Amino acid sequence: MKKWPPLLITLSLLSIFLGVYVGSVHISVAEVSESIVYGIKSALSGLFPPISPGEQPKYFTIIWKLRLPRVLLAYLVGTALASAGVASQALFKNPLADPYIIGISAGAGIGGALGAIYWPEHMGPLAFIFSLISVFIVYNVAKVNGKIPVDTLLLAGIAYGFLANAVTWYLIISHEDRAHVTWMWLMGTFNGRGWDDVAVMFIVTLLGLLFLILKWRELNLLLLGEESIALGLDLHLYRKLVIGTIALLTAFSVATAGIIGFIGLVSPHIMRLTLGPNHRELTPATALFGGTLLVIADLLARTVASPRELPVGIITAIMGAPLFMYLLLKHKRGELLA
Repeated sequence: MKKWPPLLITLSLLSIFLGVYVGSVHISVAEVSESIVYGIKSALSGLFPPISPGEQPKYFTIIWKLRLPRVLLAYLVGTALASAGVASQALFKNPLADPYIIGISAGAGIGGALGAIYWPEHMGPLAFIFSLISVFIVYNVAKVNGKIPVDTLLLAGIAYGFLANAVTWYLIISHEDRAHVTWMWLMGTFNGRGWDDVAVMFIVTLLGLLFLILKWRELNLLLLGEESIALGLDLHLYRKLVIGTIALLTAFSVATAGIIGFIGLVSPHIMRLTLGPNHRELTPATALFGGTLLVIADLLARTVASPRELPVGIITAIMGAPLFMYLLLKHKRGELLA
């Protein structure tokens, strides 16, 4: 399927524009475009003084300072989670693996809960720190003689997840006055995010995705497990590199937007069924598709219960769970009929 790059890029651009266009305040397509052009000119005018942005459009604040950074951030987080999902499924040789499987989301839950209760202005950084601490703990528990058996890593991640979730639940129950804030964050939200968040997420996502795209051969070989050693792959080194990439992409995503499920699970699975298992095409396609999915999910979160905003994690679960079960049933029937 050689037509997937322009198709997925077009879908990405359309979803981003739709996310910016649709909102509680009706703004025409021309006014949206005018505000975006003005914002770009304003940014360039600081670098190139001869460029004049002109008169500020009526809805510039809504488009440039509220909607556009939120939509771009949703796209970047979706891209990061989907990319981490591809890597997780290659690492564990399991299409049901997701980027949270090594304890990242569970650890982030502790950090987010502590932040919501004691230091609300530091929820993101605390979630990020506890995410990395969780990966460090799981990694060292799973390590055997300097090597990382994937089965042991999986079990360590599951066990740590139960423990961390119990701690998070205790914190929520013990501080009911902050429970709503904690729940909103745990279920995912882009509310209140700005251009600084977009800049950080862009750098992290770009670096992580570039690494995975450039190492597509190694990701293919990881699927072979121990057999890949005979083909010249330093298996244990690349497992560590892939774990590090998954941890950074997922930790920054969780710290930015909370815990958003199914994007890192469903996106790689759909693209694998569509394009096949070769990571040369699978990784970039999944990244584009994951970004598009999360932009659409965030758009629905903002609009279906307007003026109330739903946590985006609710939408991704509603979208992802039935679709994933349908794909599993369809795939199973195909195997039985083959």
